[in-house]
Amino acid sequence: MHEKIQEGFDVFLHDGDDSVGAVRRVHRHGIMVYVEDAGDYDVPVAAIVDVDAEKVILDAGKLDPKMLDAIRRRHRDEDPKLVG
Repeated sequence: MHEKIQEGFDVFLHDGDDSVGAVRRVHRHGIMVYVEDAGDYDVPVAAIVDVDAEKVILDAGKLDPKMLDAIRRRHRDEDPKLVG
């Protein structure tokens, strides 16, 4: 990891993909990530792959299945006519 994680950093599953959330809080055992339309999820340090340029990259294989489901559904209810 190249930089210290801070609140507000964007969170990704793969560098170059769309953001899946934002760091809400940093704590001793990991971070809390807010996923749009789903709420907050704790992510253990072991699931953090890299941190660089205010981006946190996670290992999807080490995330709670409920969080992965929330990530998949995060834009489901958006009105496609309103999306820019």
